Parts: sequence; C-alpha cells; structure tokens
Amino acid sequence: MNPLVEAFRIGTDKALLTAGRGLYRLTNGAFPKSMFSMTVKTKQMPTKVRIISESDDEVTIAKVDADGHILDDGFRILSTTDLHLGDDPALRKKCFQMLMNHINATRPDLVVLTGDIILSKFQHIDAIQFAQFMEKIGVYWAFVFGNHEAREEKGDFKFLLMECMTKFPHCLTRQGKPELFGYGNFCINILKNEQQMLKSLFLLDSGRNIRDEYRGEYDLPANEGGYDFIKQNQKDWYREKLMSLRAQYGEVKSFLYLHIPLKEYEYAIREDENGDYVFTDTCKILYGSAYESVGSSPYNSGMFALMKELGSTEAVFSGHDHVNDYCALYDGVYLVYNQCGGYETYTMADKKGWTESEWMQGVTITDIEPDGSFDISPRYSKMYL
Repeated sequence: MNPLVEAFRIGTDKALLTAGRGLYRLTNGAFPKSMFSMTVKTKQMPTKVRIISESDDEVTIAKVDADGHILDDGFRILSTTDLHLGDDPALRKKCFQMLMNHINATRPDLVVLTGDIILSKFQHIDAIQFAQFMEKIGVYWAFVFGNHEAREEKGDFKFLLMECMTKFPHCLTRQGKPELFGYGNFCINILKNEQQMLKSLFLLDSGRNIRDEYRGEYDLPANEGGYDFIKQNQKDWYREKLMSLRAQYGEVKSFLYLHIPLKEYEYAIREDENGDYVFTDTCKILYGSAYESVGSSPYNSGMFALMKELGSTEAVFSGHDHVNDYCALYDGVYLVYNQCGGYETYTMADKKGWTESEWMQGVTITDIEPDGSFDISPRYSKMYL
C-alpha cells in the first residue's frame, strides 16, 4: 500500500475516533455507544519489561532493573482469545471490564491474544480504540489474526487493520516478512540474560479457509473445504528463525501461538454415542473440558511434526473453538486452548443452557520460572460476576 494512502486512512480513523470521544463526553455517554474504551476504568500497570531490539519479524524483550540490567526472573503471560468485540455496547463493555479485572489481578508481563478480537462494523476504528485501551494499561501485548478479522490474506484491509494496532509502543506484533502467507508471522524473544534465552514465542497467521490457489501446491482435492492451515513458507521461516536463534543463544525453548488449532488437538477428544465429546487415552489431560469438535483444518500441515523434529516448541496455544478449554499433553507437547474471553459469541448457554456462573470465559495464565520450566492454568471471569 502507498504510505501516503496508509497514513491518510489511519489518520482519518483516528480523527473519527477523537470526534466520537468528544460527542461521548458532551452527551454524558449517551452517544455514540461505540466508545467502549471510555466505559471501562483502566489502571496503569508498572512493568519491568523493555524492548532490547526489534526487526520486521522479531522483537527481543527482557525484564530489567532500575539500572537497565537484565533480571534473571520469572515471566508471566496472560493469554486469551476470541473476544469477538462486535457492536453490542453492553457486551463489549463487559468483555473489556473482565479483561481489565484479570490484568489488574494477575499483573502479567505480557498479554497475548490468539485471534478474532475486533469484529465490529467499524473494525479499523475499533482496532485503534482497543490498542489505546491497552496503551493506557501500559502492559506489553501481542496478537495474531483469527479467521474472522478479515476475508483476505494479503489485501489492504487486513494490512491496515494490523497497522492500526502495531503503531502503538506497547504492541509487540510485527507484520513479518512480506513473502510469507498472511500478516503477523513473527517471534518474541524473552531474554534470561545477555547470552541466554528464557523462552521464544512464535506467532503465526493461521488464515481463514482453504482457498482454491492452495489446491495445486498442496495436492488438495477439488472439493476439499474447511479451515485453513500453516503454509510451507511459514514452516520454512520457523525453521530458519529457530536455527538463527540457536546460533546466537544456544539452546532455545519456545511456545507457538496461533488461532486455528493444529490437527493434533483432535487426538485428545472423540464424540461418543450420545453426541458428547469425551477425552481419549491418547493424551494426558491436565485440565479443562470439550463441548464441540476441534475446528482444525482437514489438511495436516505438518507443523507439529516439524516442531518435534526441531525439539524446541514445548506448548501450542490456540483459540477458535470457544467452548473447548482443555490443556492436553500429546507426544511431549502441551496443546492448549486459551480461555475464550468474549461475550458476543456462542457460549455454554447456547450449547448446554448453562447459567453464566458455569461458563468458561476467562484468560489463561502461563508462569515461566527462571529455569525455563512453566505452569499453565485457567482463570475464569465468572469470579467477577
């Protein structure tokens, strides 16, 4: 996209947002109802995290002391998914308030969102509004796209949607290499000290749906439909980036974040004779439940096999399936569903008629210890009802 056109589009969106805020104040919140970032009282969070270096597909961060020395300290990640922020003012406010509650209570070093965040009528304006909300809090954050944010993979709409958020100082998401599939293929490196990595986080754009242009390249049947998958050039980038990190830091252990779950998530559950989803003996289930089928692609991209070959990635965090929230250990890798954080989507009220006090909405907390070991646990929004 032409940089002047890009600047004009984003500038126009910011101007409309500023005007909307002015009207909101003049009308005491009566109009426009879309100013969700003004309906939640944010709290500034102090952070020891600093950006050490960055490029178009990589950000290196560390926790530092007052003198700027890297701390050999633990690191907390709050991840959530499928906020589905649409056009219902009350439910948007509720979603934001719950997220703020969790951030305030857990004080994470990093927030990661695995897709389907902004789905409103005015997506670009609300993407800026969401980023401004996170900026007020002051915690570093990152995101990957889901299958609902944009109906294109390399078009201007998706590019601008990402640019609207990545312009903010605390957003760590990067556009990634232009030759790769989609937008937002990048990594976040968390340093233990100047010579060692505590953990590297790989974030990948998992796309939307299988498209006709993939069929020849991946030998897919003409009638093959369904959700998208990780492409070969993304896998090649993952390998090359990991090799580069190992050359610089030695052994590197990592996590993978994406929206559409890998095919291997299916090994954890099966549908029984009553139409319910039950866990299999193939995986060790650490926590959680399953109330729908795994929405993975019918095509296995081989990403899991590559992860096993390279021996770096210890856990995968996905979204997409709102009423699955299990953490399964399969072949030495944790397959994690981030807790769904949204309210403008299907819930357990739709699936089972449950009251909200039984829903699984919330966030996922990952605590990484100084030795690189980690603990993953769910945290539910129902505690704030």
